[in-house]
Amino acid sequence: MANNIAEKRRQQEEDDEEEDGDLDGWGERNYADERSWEALQEDESGLLRPLDNKAMYHAQYRRRLRSLSTASNSQRIQKGLIRFLYIVLDLSRAASVMDFRPSRMAVVAKNVEAFIREFFDQNPLSQIALVIIKDGVAYSLTDLGGSPESHVKALMAKLECSGDSSLQNALELVHEYLDQIPSYGNREVLILYSALTTCDPGDIMETIQKCKKSKMRCSVIGLSAEMFICKHLCQETGGLYSVALDESHFKELIMEHAPPPPAIAEFAIANLIKMGFPQRAAEGSISICSCHKECKVGEGYICPRCKARVCELPTECRICGLTLVSSPHLARSYHHLFPITPFDEVTPSRQNEPHRRSQKTCFGCQQGLVNPGNKPSLHVTCPKCKQYFCLDCDIYIHESLHNCPGCESLRAS
Repeated sequence: MANNIAEKRRQQEEDDEEEDGDLDGWGERNYADERSWEALQEDESGLLRPLDNKAMYHAQYRRRLRSLSTASNSQRIQKGLIRFLYIVLDLSRAASVMDFRPSRMAVVAKNVEAFIREFFDQNPLSQIALVIIKDGVAYSLTDLGGSPESHVKALMAKLECSGDSSLQNALELVHEYLDQIPSYGNREVLILYSALTTCDPGDIMETIQKCKKSKMRCSVIGLSAEMFICKHLCQETGGLYSVALDESHFKELIMEHAPPPPAIAEFAIANLIKMGFPQRAAEGSISICSCHKECKVGEGYICPRCKARVCELPTECRICGLTLVSSPHLARSYHHLFPITPFDEVTPSRQNEPHRRSQKTCFGCQQGLVNPGNKPSLHVTCPKCKQYFCLDCDIYIHESLHNCPGCESLRAS
């Protein structure tokens, strides 16, 4: 009798351990499985089906494209193609909060890396620098430069959270650097702020006025809640203030800062900028790099004015101060001056018109525009050449190619 009771207790303890193990496994499950009900939507018949993420992404993209096009067409806007951007990352203890999975810091680092690469793809003549805030102090992580790899590498090596955040110290540090930028460059600051407070040594309102006087455009993306001081900073300097709801929304907000913004009125004047087009250093040549003060072999470029050696382009020569760029950089900046017209969405009523039924393939990728069941899929048409394109080609043409293949084929013929 006693043996049976002891055996039952042992079996019950083993079952309890298995349940605890299952709970631990459930707790360690990939966080991507959480909130899975948000990936469902109700169709016309009342049934649940997965969200069409591709259609939603394209709808958001078209809204953004049309808003930018409307703003550009409503008035003649001069854009600053030579930008000097400081990205300020709040790495105080508020960045370790896990409302963004796995943490705010991890989400910020991941999206900043993607933003840096996208920024240099769209702004080849511009430069970025990184600043971090922790323990109530602002630190310069990288200097202004045009190499995305160096910025990303430096950022990933310093991902640690501690202490309080100080918005004033960050603005003072950035103002000290940007105040030396030439008048033809756009002075911009993008602050990714996690904390709900700022621990400042002085009057931050005076610092904001200094930034405004220096024509610095400060924008803030908050990861917690709206703060008056951040909103006031953006209103005074002409920047954008927004608060991220989730990771996808944060990515959308930060990517809105990749295209060149309108130039500040006082800077929107014509400037002739003297530039140099350096030649690549010969293979096997040994010389000292002017930017790192190191001896390098067969790498870098030679300044055409003073013959100093630099590692990357675009940059400013440390010896003679000449702005050094390459011709592909100028060519890639051209599309911001003359953006391609947004395509028109083909509605179902237009898809059934007789003269449109013959066009069943995308002019770009030659893929069919008809779904299984002979049902037309969503597609767009160029208002100039009247050619049809699928949604993927529409995004690729406007965000990467910046030329309409249909219009270019007509021009060639």
